[in-house]
Amino acid sequence: MNTLTNAPLAPLLERLFDASDAATRPVFADMSAAERDRLLHSRTDYLTLYTRLKDLWLPVSRETGTLLYMLARSRGARAIVEFGTSFGISTLHLAAALRDNGGGRLISSEFEPGKVQRAREHLRTGGLEDLVEIREGDALQTLREDLPASIDLVLLDGAKALYGDILDLLESRLAPGALIVADNADDAPDYLARVRAPGSGYLSVAVGDDVELSMRLG
Repeated sequence: MNTLTNAPLAPLLERLFDASDAATRPVFADMSAAERDRLLHSRTDYLTLYTRLKDLWLPVSRETGTLLYMLARSRGARAIVEFGTSFGISTLHLAAALRDNGGGRLISSEFEPGKVQRAREHLRTGGLEDLVEIREGDALQTLREDLPASIDLVLLDGAKALYGDILDLLESRLAPGALIVADNADDAPDYLARVRAPGSGYLSVAVGDDVELSMRLG
């Protein structure tokens, strides 16, 4: 099976990526550089930042979406956790991999209610809603409990300052060989230092310009 390249998902993803490309408003157009950097790296004001970005797409790239599908398929993933649903483009790629792996569970977390609604609509259109649970609210709370005993793959694509905190919530449940994909990881220097450090329990490498791919050792 290849759910990713067939209807109804393939044309849906094309429409969503086209819509994202057409949304020309710069992400931080109404912020000074200093305010952008402060909010982007704050571990206390991240909700303020993402409230201001509530109408923006903030998707993974087409290439990263394909990479997510490939990684989840090759890993044979059955349990996936996603930090940062947005409008659900990455969620669709991951859920497609679960479908083609024979099923599973994807738990995703999104702070903005409007994005949760849109993502759920996209999952219904793509025929993948039965595989996905989107938890609305602050991921530091929504991902604190009721998680799979063994997690195969994690996508970090929410507030960059929280990448390490989210990893803390999930780390004890990561299966040996579990994969962690961190999008826009250059904006999370503390996280990068952690997963790249010798003896950290991870093997980690940059993929392209904006993704860090890490594997849980053990």
